[in-house]
Parts: sequence; C-alpha cells; structure tokens
Amino acid sequence: MPTVTFQGNPLHLVGDLPKIGAPAPDFTLVANDLSARGLKDFAGKILVLACVPSLDTPVCDLEMRRFNAEAAKLSDRVRIVAVSRDLPFAQARWCGAANADAVETLSDYRDAGFGRAYGVLIEELRLLARAVFVVAPDGTLAYSQLVPEMTSEPDYAAVLAAVKALA
Repeated sequence: MPTVTFQGNPLHLVGDLPKIGAPAPDFTLVANDLSARGLKDFAGKILVLACVPSLDTPVCDLEMRRFNAEAAKLSDRVRIVAVSRDLPFAQARWCGAANADAVETLSDYRDAGFGRAYGVLIEELRLLARAVFVVAPDGTLAYSQLVPEMTSEPDYAAVLAAVKALA
C-alpha cells in the first residue's frame, strides 16, 4: 500500500496512482453550485488536477493561490482544478476570500471516488493526499506528482513544464 507522511508519520493511500500514458481515470466531482463535473467536461483541454487535503489549511491555501496566479498566465486551453474533500460551500468561501478566479474547485466529499481512482485517498484521515496530475487534451495522463510529505508544496516548476510541453 503506498504511503505519504504527515509531519514524518506514515499514512496509507487507498488505490494506486494511475500510470503515465494511460487514459486518465474518469471521475464525478461536485462543483460549488452542487452540479456534477467529470473528466468529459474538460475534453480537449490540458487539465491540471491539484489535489489538496483541505483548502482551510495554510499549505493548501498557499498552493492554490500559487496555482491561481499561474493559471492567469496560461492559455485558455489549460484548466487548473483544485480537488479536495472540502464541502463545495467551503470551497466557494475559500475562492471568495482568496480572490481565486482562475482555478476551479471541485469536491470529492460524496464518496471519495476520485481519491480511490487516483490513489490519493488517505485511509486514516479520509482526506486527499497532496498530488498533481496533468491530463493531456486526448484524455491520457501526461504527468503525475505525489508529494511525499503532506506539509510540503508540490514542485511547481515540474508541473508547469509538463503543462507547457503539451501546449
């Protein structure tokens, strides 16, 4: 079973990370307006799925503010989505407080199906591990980064390089 750490303590992940070059696993997540969103809603786009434990934590807030700033610099062919198990209402509140209008927030609160499909559901906490996935316009997984320590930020330069390679 894959693991990540939280302040050095190991936590177990449910499922396996999807393979680079394979079709990205489909998902159903909940938007701020409670509508369902899935992989098909981003067809033909370069999709960055930035998974975070909770937008209400300092590192997640910092990460998504950074991705929001980066998203504003990218072409309209690129969509950056924050995925967490926060309730959609909490995600909408965070977007307003952070003035985040270039990233979309989607919630996996209902059944953790995204977390299982992407291998990032933390068994002990029922939260998502910090990870970033880049899906190519054809729906294949082009890049994957699981951050080993939950209190660390992702390698932004590597994510952006993967996005630019597809653009």
